[in-house]
Amino acid sequence: MNFSWLFGLLMISQQVNLPDSLLFTNNGQPITGVKCPQLSMNLPGLPLIQFDQLNQCMDELDKLVSKPPRNASFDRNGKMIPEQVGYRLHRQNFIENVYSYYFNNGSSKFNLPYQTIYPKVDSELLADLQNKKIGGYVTSFNTFNQERTNNIYLATSAINNVVLFPGETFSFNHVVGKRTSEKGYLPATVIKKGEFSEDIGGGICQVSSTLYNAVDNAGLDVLKRFSHSRKVSYIPPGRDATVSWNGPDFVFKNKYNQPILIQAKTLRNKVVVDIYSSEVIKFEPRQVPYLPDDQNYLHK
Repeated sequence: MNFSWLFGLLMISQQVNLPDSLLFTNNGQPITGVKCPQLSMNLPGLPLIQFDQLNQCMDELDKLVSKPPRNASFDRNGKMIPEQVGYRLHRQNFIENVYSYYFNNGSSKFNLPYQTIYPKVDSELLADLQNKKIGGYVTSFNTFNQERTNNIYLATSAINNVVLFPGETFSFNHVVGKRTSEKGYLPATVIKKGEFSEDIGGGICQVSSTLYNAVDNAGLDVLKRFSHSRKVSYIPPGRDATVSWNGPDFVFKNKYNQPILIQAKTLRNKVVVDIYSSEVIKFEPRQVPYLPDDQNYLHK
């Protein structure tokens, strides 16, 4: 049952004042591009708030003016990029302004109220997480295959700088997202049902496989991991982790009591993934096998 009429009755405290319409501003400038429907039903001497319309109005305003926070991160040269706070529409304050307009002779023009959103990872935390390397892995690829190299670079960049807090899980498909041409992914060789074929994003399984071995080396809990239907050349047998959108995924969990940081990059013909944490972490590393050339790279 819709009780909006009852809320309207309860909010009446003075004679009703109804100018033509509400005017929303952002830093003093009128908001354009948002169509807020009529927020009340006007009965003789009594406005009734239509909460479905009010929520729709707030949703549209929020989409227009909100800004997501940005975590602190490292660039490719290891330089720290500071975090940035975000903001969104402060819905409770917005509703109070609307009620004031309809029920308390309030102003028909008001600046949108904002709520600050702080990033999960600030510069102080990120600096602490680079103190101790707890795992890592390296694989090699053919840079002459430009389409595959492009896809490897994009997927590596997507998982770089991810911070996983204690108890949180990491899904490769969720973090990297759908591999599309709009994101810059190109057709390259993939393995489907034991056969080679071409598909958008071919090559990213090398990134997920390198990550899997770095995660395993760090002693983290692997929750989902699937092998290809045939052997791949860039990693020892049985050590691969195939991924596909709406298909196999690689998922692991941070079982430790400290956050972990994923650092991933391409360096010439290498995919390099390292796992870091704070100095106080107590971890249980595991030995993982390498191909001979990659083993030699680690000891250079």
